[in-house]
Order: sequence, then structure tokens, then C-alpha cells
Amino acid sequence: RSKFHLAIMATSVEDFMKYVESKNVGQAEFLQAVREFVESVWPVLEKYPKYKQFKILERVVEPERALTFRVNWLDDKGNVQVNRGYRVEFNSAVGPYKGGLRFHPSVTLSILKFLGFEQIFKNSLTTLPMGGGKGGSDFDPKGKSDNEVMKFCQAFMSELFRHIGAHTDVPAGDIGVGGREIGYMFGQYKKLKNVFEGVLTGKGLNWGGSLIRPEATGYGLVYFVREMMATKGDSLAGKTVVVSGSGNVAQYAVEKCLHLGAKVVTLSDSDGYIVDEAGIDAKKLDFVLDLKNVKRARIADYVKTYPSAKYVPGKGVWSVKCDVALPCATQNELDVADAEALIKNGCKVVAEGANMPTTLEATKVLIKNGVLFAPGKASNAGGVATSGLEMAQNGQFLQWTREEVDARLDGIMKSIHATCVKYANEFGQPGNYVVGANIGGFIKVADAMIDQGLV
Repeated sequence: RSKFHLAIMATSVEDFMKYVESKNVGQAEFLQAVREFVESVWPVLEKYPKYKQFKILERVVEPERALTFRVNWLDDKGNVQVNRGYRVEFNSAVGPYKGGLRFHPSVTLSILKFLGFEQIFKNSLTTLPMGGGKGGSDFDPKGKSDNEVMKFCQAFMSELFRHIGAHTDVPAGDIGVGGREIGYMFGQYKKLKNVFEGVLTGKGLNWGGSLIRPEATGYGLVYFVREMMATKGDSLAGKTVVVSGSGNVAQYAVEKCLHLGAKVVTLSDSDGYIVDEAGIDAKKLDFVLDLKNVKRARIADYVKTYPSAKYVPGKGVWSVKCDVALPCATQNELDVADAEALIKNGCKVVAEGANMPTTLEATKVLIKNGVLFAPGKASNAGGVATSGLEMAQNGQFLQWTREEVDARLDGIMKSIHATCVKYANEFGQPGNYVVGANIGGFIKVADAMIDQGLV
């Protein structure tokens, strides 16, 4: 049977996945994201035939546009370097494409398609008018001088600028792209277009950035956990929390956990993890911020300053006993064995700070065992929500106060939580946030696509 016939005749999730697999050979991360999503939303298609009639699923898994381009730049020794740049403009049914840029050697089209696909529904859940996209490059900023990073960012933007704009596609940061990189790219865009506009988010406060943006993903994650625990009449006060990662998301998740009375005992990076049974307090967190954001050193150095903590090389952060686990590092970092270790140690809540850090099998194990599990598209949407608030401020030529942005972020996370609960209940799976988030995000996008015709 041809791919076309597979699509027309898709009468089950397996049938549909065969069709998607035939068109996206070897794109494991993308196919994983699509499968998890389709399994959740299939009952919507059974209940509302209009989505099948308009082939919404077949259309939504196909990016509106996927760009790849060559990026040439000169390193400090005068050598020519060549990287590959990408931008996947996935879906613009509810607003301009919106999603991060990732600079990392592991970047492939499959990873960016998975991230862009997830972004569609995450952005839909935020209640703000933002479509889904993602981009980046296989460039590695680690070990490069500021001058080399600037050269690369300028070369990258010299192609990307013709595809983006404040009302077209608004990229942001991601792994390997922080304030420094956003600054260099914004400067080059402004020079090439001669326009000062909110074309990137995560900007510096002096030139169009938003307060709370650096904190937003981590804060939003913990606000979401607070809402989940409240459904069980519980709170974070006095709970032990295990956090993976030590970048932006992890840092501010730790800070908000402290505000809400929890004790965080771990942080990690790609080399290993630290366990501090006394808890990572505000002073220790300040040390970590300096270690990671200024010195750009490894988490192993934590134990040199705080010798009562221990450093463990390699994986294994999920073997540490906790009430709440927050994976904030990278995709597929928490597998079935990790999920079983968490359950055995009495963990009650797992909420994703990173994008798809939990494998599909691990997710199923956690949900089956009654663990409250929050998928990233709901629980880590605080970052992109605050990017949307940055766009709103740019559009008005205003800057809101820290309190105003934080209050709006808190309100958005409550709203996302309510949407997840509503759709999980409507489709007979109360407490299943994966189903609730996927269906809630999907219905808004699907209805917008139908309203706008076959485009």
C-alpha cells in the first residue's frame, strides 16, 4: 500500500504511525513524540469525526516549512568553519511560529522536529497566540571564545533573518543559546533589516527583554507541581526534591522550591551528579549560579566548596530518595529502571522541566503506579509563556514590573493545569496529565486549522 493509502485508511494508532514512519524514516525522536501524542488524542478523533474528515492529524504532523542552511564562519585562528543551521516552522494556526534555537553537536532535523511538534501544543496550552517552531545548529558554543560565538551567531542570523519577524516567527534560546547568543543574533538581525522589533525573546532587559524570563521555566514548573499536589490536598512544604540538570531551568526550579518550603538535595550535569543531604539552600544556589553561568564549570566543583555533599560520576540521580522528581536536563534522561527506582523510594510526583526527559515506557510505568506525572508541554510551558509576555510588552513598547510578570505566569500555569484536568476528566482519564495536555493543546489548534481552510 502506498503512503497515501496508509493515510486515507488509518483506522488505528498503529496504522497512522506506519504512515508517519514511512514519511520520516530514521527520525526516532520525532516519531516518539508523535506516537505519545497520537495515542492520547485518538479518542478525540473517534468522538469528533470532523478532525478525521479534515485530515487534521495528517496535516499537523507535517511541518508547514523546514529550512536547512549552511553557516560559514572564521574561528580565532583564521580557519574556516562550516556548520548546518535549521529552522522548522511547524504550525502557525494560532499565532506566529514560536520556539527556541538550540546550539549543540547533537542537533539533527529529527530532534528539532520533535521539539517543534511538542511546541505547537505547549504554546496552544499557554492561552497566548503563538504557533510552534524550533531551530538551531550543530555548532557547539562550549570551549569557544566570545568572539567565535559572535562570529557564528552573526553568520547564522545572516541566513535566518529572511525567514523570521515579530509577526512571522519569533525564536528564543534553548540549550547552548543564552543571553549572550540572543544578543549577538538580535544585533545582526537589526543591522540587516534596519528594524528594532521583538523578533527574538530572552533579550537583555536594557533592549526589550522581560523581567522573570530567566526564571520563568523553572518557576512555572514548580507552580504547576504546586497545583497538581493541591488536587491531592498536599503541598511542597517539607518535601524532599530531586532535580536533574544544573542549567537555567534547574537553577530556578530549585529557587522556587525553596520559596515554597521544599528541600532540594541534587543537581547534575552530563558528567555526574551531586547529593547534598543538608539541602541546597539560597547561599549554595548562588554558588551554583556563579559556577554554571559565570565560570561555566562542572557541577563536580560543588563538593570542593561544600565537602559535606558527595559527587557521583555518571548517571543515577533518580536513585536518590525523594517525594518529588524534576527532570530538567535533556530528552530521555529518565528511563524505566529510573522510574521503578523512584516508585520504590516513594516518589509521588514527577514533573518535566526539560523537553521529553522521560521515555514513553517510563511515563507509562509512572502513571500506572499512581505517580502524578506532568508532561513537559504542560509543566515547562512557563518559559514560552513568558516569552509570549515579552512579545506583548514589545508590541506595546512597555516594560511590566517583576510582580506583574510573575503574577501573569502563575495565572497561566494555573490555567494550563485547569485545561489538563478538564480534558483528562472529559475523556475518562482523571489525573492523567499527558492525555489532558495533549487533548487540550490539540483541540485549540485543530479548530483553528479547520476555521482557516485548507492552507
